[in-house]
Amino acid sequence: MSTPGEALPVSRVKDGFVELSAPGEDLPVSRMNDIYPGIDPAPHFAHQTYAGKSILVTGGSRGIGLEITLFYAKAGANIVLVARDQSGLDSAKATILAASVPNSKVITSIVDVTDTKAVKSLVEFVVSTFGRLDIVVANAGKADPWRKPFTEYDPDNWWRTMEVNIRGVYNIAHFTLPELAKTKGYHVIIGSLAGQMRMPFASSYVTSKHAVNRLNEYIAIENPDVKAFSVNPGAIDTEMAKNNPEAASWLIDTLQLPAATLLRLTSGREDWLNGKFVNSNWNLDEVEVQFKEKIIEQGALVNRLHIPH
Repeated sequence: MSTPGEALPVSRVKDGFVELSAPGEDLPVSRMNDIYPGIDPAPHFAHQTYAGKSILVTGGSRGIGLEITLFYAKAGANIVLVARDQSGLDSAKATILAASVPNSKVITSIVDVTDTKAVKSLVEFVVSTFGRLDIVVANAGKADPWRKPFTEYDPDNWWRTMEVNIRGVYNIAHFTLPELAKTKGYHVIIGSLAGQMRMPFASSYVTSKHAVNRLNEYIAIENPDVKAFSVNPGAIDTEMAKNNPEAASWLIDTLQLPAATLLRLTSGREDWLNGKFVNSNWNLDEVEVQFKEKIIEQGALVNRLHIPH
């Protein structure tokens, strides 16, 4: 990705990314690309650790959302798949059922997450069907090609990306949090490491992902009975990623990485990360051993303005 770096009032541009001065914005732990022992889902599958729980996943008809849904289903959960087209939902449901998941019930719903009334009706439907809501994964998102300044793109489309990625997450949070509070459940935003980057020509995506990190912090602050995480799923070759084929060489992670990571995050083991940004590429065992005390003490892994000192 090329960029007129000399025109940007920043430290420097390298490989198409704006590099700012210290402190760094990534934990110095091993970078994981696939399932590793610390997030092995096999025990969850074998012991059906999510049996009786109800999981709602937006953008659940393909890619990351579908894989997350499949893992929770294999672990015994009841599933609500949400997307915008019925054919995709039907295909996703068939995939889950074909996996011979014995205890899970799977329902689907066509919802545009930016439609407030539709989201309200969705949550009412879920509660009336399953009687409870335990985990919500706000995965629906939008990304555009990153090839020219935002002044050269359609402003309405730029704002539509912001609406899907921010308002869509907000709508889901607004109506699900009261139900999650009843079960002391989990709200997970599928964010992006891009929210901590400065990628020229990607302003709508990057800004929206940065914003939902702050929204995640508010979810935790204002909802003490709910645990909340903003999770980078990794660099994965999804359908949405095809908008930017020049990034293909970075997309080296598996769909199973974020799915297994979420099973661990919502198991109760990582509640100390409530309100934080979490990267699926981090080895969570190393994070816990090397950084847990510092993260808690310093209130780290949240959006902050870097003040020089």
